[in-house]
Amino acid sequence: MDDNQRQTIVDLLRISYNMEIETVANYLANSIHLDGFKAKHIKDALAADIQEELTHATQLAQRIKVLEGRVPGSQELSMAQTSLQPPENQLDVLSVIHGVIDAEQGAIDQYQTIIEATDGIDPVTQDLCIALKGDEEEHRRLFKGFLAEMLADQ
Repeated sequence: MDDNQRQTIVDLLRISYNMEIETVANYLANSIHLDGFKAKHIKDALAADIQEELTHATQLAQRIKVLEGRVPGSQELSMAQTSLQPPENQLDVLSVIHGVIDAEQGAIDQYQTIIEATDGIDPVTQDLCIALKGDEEEHRRLFKGFLAEMLADQ
């Protein structure tokens, strides 16, 4: 891989790293913020996913370093997950579910971009992103199930 290809891949990995760190912050906030009977399973799922998302960020950071990039610090991060912000109403579980699905879809799309960008160039990064994409697809499926259940109860 040449220097331009390497830098492009590092830049894409930094975006994913940023997304994972932001997801950790929002999952943590929502896992504590929500109240009510319907929130219990959502809060538990978010709390369980925090460590997995943090592990994703760690794996991405390690890959950035291997590719001779620099892992971004907090002042270089850009927060954009508006739909995953804790809702004003602590009982608004539905908005959090929608926010999680949006965040997971964003991560899936970003990993797909990296998978395509690394094809035939960087199989190690590609394999990592294939695995991470699979994890995110599982998270999205879980929350789509929560969404279907919530809508069926209305």
